Amino acid sequence: MNRLRSSDFQADNAKELTAQVQYRDGKNDAEETAVICEHILDVIINGRHIYRIICTGSDLKELVTGRLVTDGLIKKTDDIRDLFFCKSGNEARVFLDPDMTWKDTVFNVSTCCAGNRTFLCSNGTDRLRKLPACEWKPEWVFALADEFGRGSKIHDMTGGSHVSILAREGKTLCVCEDIGRHNAVDKAVGYALLNGIPLSECMIFTSGRVPVDMVEKVISAGIPVLVSKSSPTEQSVKLAKEYGLNLICRAWPDRYACFS
Repeated sequence: MNRLRSSDFQADNAKELTAQVQYRDGKNDAEETAVICEHILDVIINGRHIYRIICTGSDLKELVTGRLVTDGLIKKTDDIRDLFFCKSGNEARVFLDPDMTWKDTVFNVSTCCAGNRTFLCSNGTDRLRKLPACEWKPEWVFALADEFGRGSKIHDMTGGSHVSILAREGKTLCVCEDIGRHNAVDKAVGYALLNGIPLSECMIFTSGRVPVDMVEKVISAGIPVLVSKSSPTEQSVKLAKEYGLNLICRAWPDRYACFS
């Protein structure tokens, strides 16, 4: 039986710091300003140091679980034999069953999370699979844009976080925040897996731009619709079309652009 234990670590996602604020009219003043707190998480998988993730310190179980999914290492929670955190929340130890064949070891994953195309499946093949056709409605996209417009806790305090929203049939299931947009997506994916929500029935919203590694992450998770308030790249549009991902960008309350 697998054991997935949450971290007992209680994170400070933001802190008030004093900043000297200069105004255009020449006035200046010392003000208390909220800034986001960075948290370092080392992930040890089957005894090997695989990730060092710069993140916020909340929802760490969701983050680790989601990262395993979007990197193609697991498909379900039963693939994790054990997951536990140290008291400081700076180290997660994961035991996968069966053991994995690694192509590389990733020691540092920055907040932009570039270079996610690192792992192959255990048989050495590409881990991505073409997504099945799905139906979605424009009003579901606008519902996500409206949800994002209502704001979120850390971003409202600091202006320094990214947001991911997981939804099904236009209804919000969870809102996740992190200093990195890829981490926020991983947290939403992990939430779905840990709560038995079929990712094939979901759509996900990201507040950040959509480079090719973000598209790859969503395809690997099996989510058929990716929505962003920002823009894609040429390569991300090509990959989305190749694997059947519905890529919807520049999603605002009054309009959106569908690229696939």
